[in-house]
Amino acid sequence: KSLGKEMIIPGQEKLREDDTILVTGGTGLVGTAIRNIVKKTKVKGNFIFASSKDADLTSEEETKELFEKIKPTYVIHLAAFVGGLFHNMKNQVDFWFKNNKMNNNVLMMSNKLKIKKCISSLSTCIFPDKGELPYSADKLYLGPPHDSNRAYSYAKRMLDLVGRIYNDEPDNETLFTSVIPTNIYGPRDNFNLESGHVIPGLIHKCYKAKKENKDFVVWGSGKPLRQFIYAEDVAKMILFILYNYEIDEPVIVATAKEYTIAETAQLVAKAFDFKGKVVFDNSKADGQYKKTVSNEPMLKLYPTIELKALEEGIQETVNWFCENYETSKR
Repeated sequence: KSLGKEMIIPGQEKLREDDTILVTGGTGLVGTAIRNIVKKTKVKGNFIFASSKDADLTSEEETKELFEKIKPTYVIHLAAFVGGLFHNMKNQVDFWFKNNKMNNNVLMMSNKLKIKKCISSLSTCIFPDKGELPYSADKLYLGPPHDSNRAYSYAKRMLDLVGRIYNDEPDNETLFTSVIPTNIYGPRDNFNLESGHVIPGLIHKCYKAKKENKDFVVWGSGKPLRQFIYAEDVAKMILFILYNYEIDEPVIVATAKEYTIAETAQLVAKAFDFKGKVVFDNSKADGQYKKTVSNEPMLKLYPTIELKALEEGIQETVNWFCENYETSKR
């Protein structure tokens, strides 16, 4: 519910003045969205948004120093070594080792310092490639993920698994839980053409195509289906979980509607008022065709959450990119 510029997340009154919330990956896409919502909701507690400049979380020593300095009450773990399909396919070993090191260090320190709750961010790529659709949290381990990004997928699965193992330890005092967002997009995304995800990649390509008066070339057939979620909507759900959720079953964060990559590219072209041709490069890989998830459990938990429509979200992201082109991550 929006009150002018102010926003209220149910349960936010539970946070105390002396609570410290450490957000890893705090300057990234979702971290920045959390910062914006914390400002809008005027919530109590001290949120600290850490980036790789504050600590290299792949280092046990640096992670320990960060945690001991901040002494968090809660942790929102967003830091990850990430990238789109093609970046993933080229850097599997890095994706495996860097993510596992980061995750193990953050969870270990959360357990050691007995923080109250650690919420990690997973990804829908962790679901079984050949699983029954729609995916739900209880189907997570029913088969291997898609080959195209298996290193990242398994690292994210391990993050869930290690959290559950800690929860089963008799002397553990931390609740480890997580969210599984679908494809996140929004302002301050990584718009790099090689390492960015679907929507930021399409936005940068269309920007260049319009500027250079060329075709807007989309990699792949355009047929795969995706559910996209605006970064601020993910942030709202993570804060809701911080304030209210007390079990370790991951929560899928998604909108109900699926869009083909072709439909998404057309929405990007519309946002730019691009009048040229949209062309599909079939020589490039498509990745997983479809990975539909159910957002019913999320809506049962937080029925009043307002989710941004894709067309509106893309327009806002395009506007931000055009206004901040020189300083954007590209």
